[in-house]
Amino acid sequence: MRHQGTGAGLKTAALYVVATPLGNLGDIGARALEVLRGADAVACEDTRHTRHLLDHFGIRAETFSLHEHNEAATAERLLRLLREGRTLALVSDAGTPAVSDPGARAVAAVRAAGFAVIPVPGPNAAIAALSASGLTDPHFLFYGFLPAKEAARRKAIAGLKPLPCALVFYEAPHRIEETVADLAAELEPERTLVIARELTKLFESIASLPLAEAPAWLGADADRRRGEFVLAVSAPPPAEGLGPEAARVLALLLAELPLKQAVKLAAEISGASKNALYDLALEKKRES
Repeated sequence: MRHQGTGAGLKTAALYVVATPLGNLGDIGARALEVLRGADAVACEDTRHTRHLLDHFGIRAETFSLHEHNEAATAERLLRLLREGRTLALVSDAGTPAVSDPGARAVAAVRAAGFAVIPVPGPNAAIAALSASGLTDPHFLFYGFLPAKEAARRKAIAGLKPLPCALVFYEAPHRIEETVADLAAELEPERTLVIARELTKLFESIASLPLAEAPAWLGADADRRRGEFVLAVSAPPPAEGLGPEAARVLALLLAELPLKQAVKLAAEISGASKNALYDLALEKKRES
């Protein structure tokens, strides 16, 4: 293994976390190329995939794999090389490492051992999708991948329903239909769903439609279900107004019961919207 970190203007005994293109190789940054050229070795999710990227730019850096099944063991290799004063880079197959991709555990181990971890920002599928989504919500929650099993997935979606922000998910092609169907079943039908597919690649597409219409739209054309997906769902519709009696009942119940139980009983007693009561309950908790 060569040792050229200092000569390339990079820090020695440091791990650079390097974002790489989602698909279009022209999206790589100048600093990312500088780091990959100067690193002693590159830890990557799939060495074949990364080799294609490196070869395209004439970079001959040594590579070794770091994926979800070997991350703990590979973290030890990173630490050994860093103790030798090496300059290392970490990449995933596409986008930013350690964000719904392998690398977070390795980064934590490197930081815990006292070595520098240096981010080299660049492409990120969630941010790319949001930037082209047209959603105007001021806040968003990036969830990543929902659970693979239906019951757990629906439970997770139901738990996210009251949050006053857009929701952003990643999904694979073999689960896209089931996930969109569950989103439509658990969330308000008037929400907007943005389906961003194959971002920056040849068959990129970004569709925006009412959530209630999304399952049928997705099922109408097999091409719409191919590729890697980002799903962005708009925030909940504005809560319905609450009368003073419903608010009074809620306040009394909150003084004696846990939030969820108080909201449930207040809705049953007053007939008011459970969502509106939940929002008011959260506001009261924050104020207190």
